[in-house]
Amino acid sequence: MPRPPTLPDPRAVDVVALTRALCDQPSVSGQERTLADAMEALLRSAEHLQVHRDGDTVLARTELGRDRRVVVAGHLDTVPVTGNLPTRLRTEEHGEVLCGRGTVDMKGGVAMALHTAITLPDPAVDVTWVYYDNEEVEADKNGLGRIARNHPDWLAGDFAVLGEPTAGGIEGGCNGTLRAEVRTCGTTAHSARAWMGHNAIHDAAEVLTRLAGYVPAEVHVDGLGYREGLNAVGITGGIATNMIPDECVVTVNYRFAPSVSVAEALAHVREVCHGFDVTLIDSAAGARPGLDDPLAQEFSAAVTAVTGGRPGPKYGWTDVARFAELGIPAVNFGPGDPSLAHADDERVPTAQIRSCTTALRAWLAGARPQAPTEEGERDDR
Repeated sequence: MPRPPTLPDPRAVDVVALTRALCDQPSVSGQERTLADAMEALLRSAEHLQVHRDGDTVLARTELGRDRRVVVAGHLDTVPVTGNLPTRLRTEEHGEVLCGRGTVDMKGGVAMALHTAITLPDPAVDVTWVYYDNEEVEADKNGLGRIARNHPDWLAGDFAVLGEPTAGGIEGGCNGTLRAEVRTCGTTAHSARAWMGHNAIHDAAEVLTRLAGYVPAEVHVDGLGYREGLNAVGITGGIATNMIPDECVVTVNYRFAPSVSVAEALAHVREVCHGFDVTLIDSAAGARPGLDDPLAQEFSAAVTAVTGGRPGPKYGWTDVARFAELGIPAVNFGPGDPSLAHADDERVPTAQIRSCTTALRAWLAGARPQAPTEEGERDDR
């Protein structure tokens, strides 16, 4: 069998070089195996880690007998490459940036975790490091979800950090999401005799009017304000160009605060669309911030000391919700502007990759973190 590609040893290179190497090994969803093989080989080279594998998810654990365990997770897959690999370094007004697919979502965060996993053999807490596949596609393929189903004991912990891009701040919890179909019904007829039928597409105008006039709420949960949203994201209808349509379907997406259950969210959509048939298509509950947890407070202090980032809400859905289902408080934290995720011009400041890694390492080591100097950032090995 061919040997997996070799990743640079984090004990010899800094985290930016590791990020470049991870990004330059393409791993579009469903094609993570080569990268997973390389990461497994690297993790097995660290004597302080016990390594497990499930499909293309690689998990490594310390077993030091600490009182508390932290889970640090990140996904290996990216959306498709669009001529934006290999990576390249570029100097901009505010410093050096690394450009290319995956630099933001989320191989900068994976490199942060992998570098720390290899180079921190004696953390103050036991750590489980999870690198999983298929996050960018349908939920039933998600590697973290698969581990939660097949090996829930592998994810046991007191607190979790998901390395999603947050521009170096902490984003607590996440909104929930649901999609529903709002259906109008009519009666078919020849369009030359429209009065003999009833136009279902015309009836959809009322649904769209309600959605266009909808004022989304901002809901405060555990000190963070989550902005909701209810929007039409698709519309279908019509049989032929000479027929009055008997059905029209408006697909809506509701992003709701983590204090709201899926059942409550669906009831709200039905209230807004009363008088019409509403069918739930899919849903995922949100996750509360969990920032009142002592480990979260310690982590927040470490991050603020190094990056200056303050805790804020995560508006989109992320896999922190999977940890919430397991009863584990979790936050999002990683380098990269989330608004650049999936963009053709994905790019991340290299100083942010280093500062995030410094903060994570200092917190796990139990040390009082110090803001890195320019020279110190590059000595983070």
